[in-house]
Amino acid sequence: MRALIALDWSEQAFAAVREVSYLYDLHEVILVHGIDLGMFQYPIVAEVSSMQGYDDFRKAMEKAGEQLLDHTSTMLPSEGLSITRVCEFGKPASLILDKARETHADLIVIGARGRGRVGELVLGSVSHRVALHADCTTLIVKEREGPVKRVTVAVEGHEDGARIKDWLLSHPFKNPVDLTIVSVVRQIPSTDPFSLFPLQDWTGIAVRSAEDLVKNLAASVMNHRYTVGTQVTVGDPTDILTERAKSADLLVIGSHGRKGLERFLLGSISHALLHHVPCPVLIVR
Repeated sequence: MRALIALDWSEQAFAAVREVSYLYDLHEVILVHGIDLGMFQYPIVAEVSSMQGYDDFRKAMEKAGEQLLDHTSTMLPSEGLSITRVCEFGKPASLILDKARETHADLIVIGARGRGRVGELVLGSVSHRVALHADCTTLIVKEREGPVKRVTVAVEGHEDGARIKDWLLSHPFKNPVDLTIVSVVRQIPSTDPFSLFPLQDWTGIAVRSAEDLVKNLAASVMNHRYTVGTQVTVGDPTDILTERAKSADLLVIGSHGRKGLERFLLGSISHALLHHVPCPVLIVR
């Protein structure tokens, strides 16, 4: 696996490094640290503002970034691993996304500091911008990390299931795990216009379809690495999956690719879960 690990000096970033080492046998790692100087990103701005010691400031920031990469390298296996280091000035989220595309990374690994949804809208968050715009699978890690034994896999539809199946088979976890494949059927509220249509036992039909979905996915991934169980429930997906994630070491979800204002206004289950669950979240694309 080729994994790009996004770095800063936060504990969440170091937790992300440890977590991906627990999860996967890594063959190639790209360590990326973006040095964001804000409005002083460009020398002309510093000159206009008469900022003294600008060159020394840039050199100090660059040296600190190299020290971060040195420290992180010691946290990774010393044998059988190719490590590429990237320490550049620029906006961290843009640098991470660009390098992931350039290197054809299989996985982006990044720590999240848990900023709320309002803060994210106003200020932005590197981890959530990456989760939104990444082309590849993304692992988001907060402060909870450790050996992975119990994995909850949330699947919403057949397209979702196919993506997750391909990922689990192509990139197996390092150690055997217990997978619980969960599908949550939403009830149509009585106030919803769709409830006016003469759909007989819509919930019952949806539940049976979801049961077929999780059983087929379970059968396709069951092997010596995965002990697999299934569960289909009716209710609010975010609430149910958040509760399940409290007893899981990892939550695996799909991404439906909503972007921009549509995504914020309509919401998405995967986006909401990033803000609620305590365990690491793997967003499969």
